Amino acid sequence: MFNPEELSTVNNAIAVAEELVSNHFKMSTNQWLRLKYDVKTLASLNSSEIVTEPFAQIIRYEGKREGKELGSAVYDFYKICLQDHNILKALGKAPGLTLFPFILYIITHELVHVVRFNTFLQHFDASPEERLAEESRVHAMTHLILSPIRSTDLSPVLTYFKEWRKPFEGLATP
Repeated sequence: MFNPEELSTVNNAIAVAEELVSNHFKMSTNQWLRLKYDVKTLASLNSSEIVTEPFAQIIRYEGKREGKELGSAVYDFYKICLQDHNILKALGKAPGLTLFPFILYIITHELVHVVRFNTFLQHFDASPEERLAEESRVHAMTHLILSPIRSTDLSPVLTYFKEWRKPFEGLATP
């Protein structure tokens, strides 16, 4: 689990990622605020939200505005579930990776998914093949968003995720 200092780093990375993704998609403040999502770390996840391999996962929940009974009051709420244990394990195994740029990449990646789900550029309930193709597209977008940032700490992270930007064998990416 992240310690208090690491949580502070995670919060800083979230703020930067939100700004970068919002700017990339040219979203106004009002458009950004209409996105319904939250980022949670391991301490706030229930057992069904914890996974053994990925660094994060997005779970879609159905939200409903208080006091509203109509179906039109229902909305999608996305919970970005950071997997602290997997992130910390990767940082311990991969030389050159540090927490801030690694989390910045992960959060940027997950926020790109959230924007694409909310703007109907991708269906949340896609087939397994389409999910793999989408992962490749989102990794490519994440690289595009982060590569202009001049930081020696970010370079190893972009290299770490390089293989995910390639189309998967047998799958075409538009």
